[in-house]
Amino acid sequence: MENVASIGSGIEVEEIRKLFPILHQKINGHDLVYFDNAATTQKPVQVLDALQAYYTGYNANIHRGIHTLAERATTAFEQTRATAASFLNAGSKEEIIFVRGVTEAINLVASSYGRSMLKKGDEIILSGLEHHSNIVPWQLIAEEKQCHIRVIPVTDSGELDLLAYKGLLNERTRIVSVNHASNSLGTINPVKEIIKLAHQAGAVTLIDGAQAAAHLPIDVQDLDCDFYCLSGHKMYGPTGVGVLYGKKKILEAMPPYMGGGEMIRQVTFEKTTWNDVPYKFEAGTPNIADVIALKSAFDFISGTGKEAMAQHESMLLRYATEQLSELKGLRVVGISKNKVSVLSFVIEGIHPFDIGQMLDTRGIAVRTGHHCTQPLMDRMGLEGTVRASFAVYNTRKETDKLIEGLQRVIGFLK
Repeated sequence: MENVASIGSGIEVEEIRKLFPILHQKINGHDLVYFDNAATTQKPVQVLDALQAYYTGYNANIHRGIHTLAERATTAFEQTRATAASFLNAGSKEEIIFVRGVTEAINLVASSYGRSMLKKGDEIILSGLEHHSNIVPWQLIAEEKQCHIRVIPVTDSGELDLLAYKGLLNERTRIVSVNHASNSLGTINPVKEIIKLAHQAGAVTLIDGAQAAAHLPIDVQDLDCDFYCLSGHKMYGPTGVGVLYGKKKILEAMPPYMGGGEMIRQVTFEKTTWNDVPYKFEAGTPNIADVIALKSAFDFISGTGKEAMAQHESMLLRYATEQLSELKGLRVVGISKNKVSVLSFVIEGIHPFDIGQMLDTRGIAVRTGHHCTQPLMDRMGLEGTVRASFAVYNTRKETDKLIEGLQRVIGFLK
């Protein structure tokens, strides 16, 4: 069958597709082809079942209750913390903080670490590949603390200029915050080298792993990053949940981000003392159901095998890149040799929005626009791109439908 491909572990893509109910529907009379995975991935039945099991079997608040349902919920919640620690190879589960996603994680670090540690004249280094979520929080704290933001430039191929980065580092550098992989171009950044150089300059590091979690091996101890964050919904998990990893010593030195229940040890009107990490940063009733279901997403990736998944996705990326490059007037944006499965492109004389809209009439879902990376689009001299992003459940046959759809777009609009 053309639509079946082995991904190295004896599991075929068609078998994996059976785990994703949403894929088996028609959009505008056509079979759904979902190539918007960099925005959010679809969810396997294991994740959906975990959500239903919590709400129908042991819905209760966690940590505070002594009754049976509360104990079951607390156990399941903390099992996800242990799984996340293993997934990232954290030193301990106490280094895992649950957040709504990467956006909240970066805001937490910027507000807590940044507000307590930064001083007037200090410098924060970002990169030209960053999502707005890794720009705006730093701008807010830089304005408040009268700090300066420095930006690692991007080459024409969509890679970071490491020589320029070395030139930016100095005795005033306090924080270096970059993504592991670009959501717009797919570029995989040499984060281990970036972290090492930052530490040599005395800076702490934060790595935005939103686009890496489902694709790349992540070992925070080997990377030696100070913070690492990921979003569940980009790795086959629920929306509204994510993970912030932080080195325990740094987390212990940081003040709380939010106040309320659970993050306290003792409260009086005169003074409040804080709980231990990670609970110091988890105020209020958390997103219990989705944290519990996130474990199933970790298990899905680990059980399928990241290396096998990456091999399959890389095959689709290579095939799609080769086929698209032959289309008249089409230009691939971001040509790094080291990429996750993201393919951005423009077609001369056709607006990305029109391309996306016409593909949707044939059931093909892609992303169009600036992808929350307006500074990067400005660097590339573009208003936006069309972005097709691939996941383990995508097939070569679906890629052929994308090529055919683009041929129709070009034929109709040009």
